[in-house]
Amino acid sequence: MSKELEKKSDDSLTEEPFVQETAELEKADSGFYANLISMFHGETRGIERVPIEEKTHDSLWACASMWLSANLVIATFSLGALSYSVFDLDFGTSVLVIIFFNVLGCSPIAFYSIHGAKFGLRQMILSRFLVGDLAMRVFAAINCVACVGWGAVNIMSSAQLINIVNNHACPPWAGCLILVLVTIGVTFFGYHFIHAYEKWSWVPNMVVFIAIIARLSIDGVFMSGVPNEDGSGVTQWGSGKTFAGGVLSFGGTVFGFAAGWTTYAADYTSYMKPTTSPTKLFLAILLGLCFPLIFAEVLGAAAVTGIKTNAKYAELYSEYSVGGLVYAILAQDSLHRFGEFLCVLLSLSTICSNIPNMYSIALCAQSFWSPLAKVPRVFWSVVGNCLCLAISIPAFYHFESVMENFMNLIGYYLAIYDAISFSEHFFYLKGFSGYNIDLYTQKKLLNPGYAGTFAFCCGVAGVVIGMDQTWYVGVVAKKIGLFGGDIGFELSFAFAFIAYNITRPLERKYFGR
Repeated sequence: MSKELEKKSDDSLTEEPFVQETAELEKADSGFYANLISMFHGETRGIERVPIEEKTHDSLWACASMWLSANLVIATFSLGALSYSVFDLDFGTSVLVIIFFNVLGCSPIAFYSIHGAKFGLRQMILSRFLVGDLAMRVFAAINCVACVGWGAVNIMSSAQLINIVNNHACPPWAGCLILVLVTIGVTFFGYHFIHAYEKWSWVPNMVVFIAIIARLSIDGVFMSGVPNEDGSGVTQWGSGKTFAGGVLSFGGTVFGFAAGWTTYAADYTSYMKPTTSPTKLFLAILLGLCFPLIFAEVLGAAAVTGIKTNAKYAELYSEYSVGGLVYAILAQDSLHRFGEFLCVLLSLSTICSNIPNMYSIALCAQSFWSPLAKVPRVFWSVVGNCLCLAISIPAFYHFESVMENFMNLIGYYLAIYDAISFSEHFFYLKGFSGYNIDLYTQKKLLNPGYAGTFAFCCGVAGVVIGMDQTWYVGVVAKKIGLFGGDIGFELSFAFAFIAYNITRPLERKYFGR
């Protein structure tokens, strides 16, 4: 940045537009709502920067357990079960895919969490620096859609389980409604209440997963390989183009699920002390993410092998998808009523996963357009939950296809976001020292986002030729085996990375920012 622009930036901090916009942000969560929340010591702040005196959160365990609870849920287990049922992969291959793509997807989340602690800004507001103001609005809009999609997918997996318990006493719509109402109740009170809720809510979920492991061992249904066509044995490891296509497609699904929190990351560390060790915070969050994801997905991949060897598992899975599989393991001819209790307990785990989605959807909506920031955060959370309910009930009967397609779509746009933001952080801002964070409301002095928007469009082109979905297969994806292979997120990252680093220097030269 030139000396003239630096001087202009410093002078602008005292200009009336800054004071006015900051005042508007501070009014966003005011009035009756703010008074009510204050009575319960909840959070009234929206997307404005957290002042240094309020950045008192210093627990690394709270940060790690936040993601531990959010990911140690039935939806994660369900994702692992797609390994064989949808992609026809053997167990050993599935485990390697799960480990590699989860680490790949989780690392950016841990990295962006450091930004929240350092600067006290929400992820989408930080994105004004990382991808530019215009591109930030594109990602904020997509995020709102993604939050609703995440919520719906999570609700569907749990509603399946609630529905099958006690001879279908609870209809699907009622199960969905219960989960939505509890989620609204927790997100209503904001950041600190969310961290408090998530801190230990993973414990009952872990108990249920341990019970699943015990029952799988007792039933002796686990099969590591894929049965041969002649039934003579099992194939331990796959090979060939078609197998590679399955690996890539499952890997893209795993990546999309793991990386799904990327554009929310700083939202949950914005109250952390700025003196928090970046290395310790990074590792705490990376472990808090990777452990539950890998554990639950591997368990799901192991459990679904039972449909090859056990008629009861196969029948219930065919009729009720993953909910039926869990019920077969825990309740039917197993732990009976206690098993049903464990099923209900696991179904409620979705609340842990939906809380971050329904908290962040409000922040994304407020970031998208300044007038929307004047609407209280809780309003957007309620709207998001209602949309989740509206989607999850009709999509309830098509869970597998919805989950696979949605996870891949999430992975595509997050790969584009990573390509742009990593480039800006490391090549142009040259690390954390390059942020003049006081300018976060001064849009005329920030990265305008034209290069970011162009890179986004180029990334979409990479998606189009590399995606492998039931409703469309790209020209490159078609060439990978008989059924295609999804390389949409890899190509979207590459296309966006190249496009951004060609156009960003020109943008900086022309606009000076």
